[in-house]
Parts: sequence; structure tokens; C-alpha cells
Amino acid sequence: MPAVAQDAAVQAREATPLSGEVFGMLINLSGRRRFTSQRLVLYAVLAAQGHLNAAATAREALGLFRAAHASLIKPAGELPGVFCAELEDAYFGRTEGDRKIRHFIDLAERTLNAIEDGLKSAPTLLDELVHFTTPLLAVLNQITAVYEEQSKKHARLMRNQLRHIMTDIETIAREAKMVAFNARIVAARAGHAGKEFSVVAGVLSNITSEIDELVKAALDGAAA
Repeated sequence: MPAVAQDAAVQAREATPLSGEVFGMLINLSGRRRFTSQRLVLYAVLAAQGHLNAAATAREALGLFRAAHASLIKPAGELPGVFCAELEDAYFGRTEGDRKIRHFIDLAERTLNAIEDGLKSAPTLLDELVHFTTPLLAVLNQITAVYEEQSKKHARLMRNQLRHIMTDIETIAREAKMVAFNARIVAARAGHAGKEFSVVAGVLSNITSEIDELVKAALDGAAA
């Protein structure tokens, strides 16, 4: 994809707000790649040593690793794919995260095939896979840190938006309270004819008091 088209796609995705639940899913998937990559390598080594069912366990870990990466890269359902410039850089920029992850997947596939088929290339491939694990984990840690930072930014943004909304509601409630106060004065001056109006003014005053309590509780929660 041309750079301009990639930038446009990222900007479009950035304009779509993500929920805290989605961020939790993204961090979970990114963390799963770290866990399954280590599990894969461990069981590949055990498979090379002839441990029963180790190759099957390694393939299961590879499948989970591959699926998690695909879910993080391509938009699907609630998951947004690469949704910000920071992730774009981590996956396709200087870090070359996507290329390195795909290399690991391919290398792991070839290693397991060689081990299961008893090929002479198996020890060499396994050694390469083991040595590639450390730099891969460094990349995965960097990418997971991006997801975590984006989640924190999202939480801060939501708190700020909530504060602004609550401030607006507080202003409206204050104005409504003033209206209710003035209405009571007018009702008192109107005597008997103003009794119903006075009741309405009293209800409005009670409502604004309840709004004050709700606003205070919401602002306290946003500050937490």
C-alpha cells in the first residue's frame, strides 16, 4: 500500500473511538503473542529431544501466536487493526515489527516441519529459532507498550470529556436553580393564584439538587 494511502487509512481508524473493553482485548492479544512465542520455542526444543506430544503443543502455540497477530493487524469485528501512527511505526516503520513477527512464524513452521520429518536441517533451524526469540521478545514488548500507552491516553481522554460534560451539566443546573428561586418569588407575590406555580418551582429545585449530587459523584469518580 502506498505511504499516502496508509496514512489516510490510519487517520480514518484514529477517528474511530475505541472502548476500554477493546483496549483490554488488544493488550491481551499482544501479551498472548509474548507468552505463546516462548511456549512455542520451549516445546520445539522438547520435540527435537523426542518428548511425546511436544511437537503438537508447539504447533498449537504457533496457531495461537499467528491468530493473535492477524487479529491485531487486520480490522475485524470490534478490533480495529493498526489504529494509530505509533502502531503503524511499530509494525511497519523502523521497528519492522510485522516483518520480524512474520519471519518468526515462518521460521517456526519450517523448524517444526524439519523436526517432525527428521530432516538434517532441524538442529540448525531450531538453533536459529532459539536465538531469534530474544530480539523477537524485545519487539513484542515494545509493541505491547504502545497498546498500553494508547489505553492510558484513551482513559485520560474519557476522564477529560466526562469532566467537561459534568461541568456543562453543573452550569445548566445552577441556572435552573436560579430560575426556580425566581419562580418561587413570583409565586409568593401572586398569592393563592401562584400556589401551583410554587409547587412546580419546588420540584424543579429538588431536581437541580439531585443533579448537583450526581455531578459531584461523577466528578469525584473522574478524578480518581
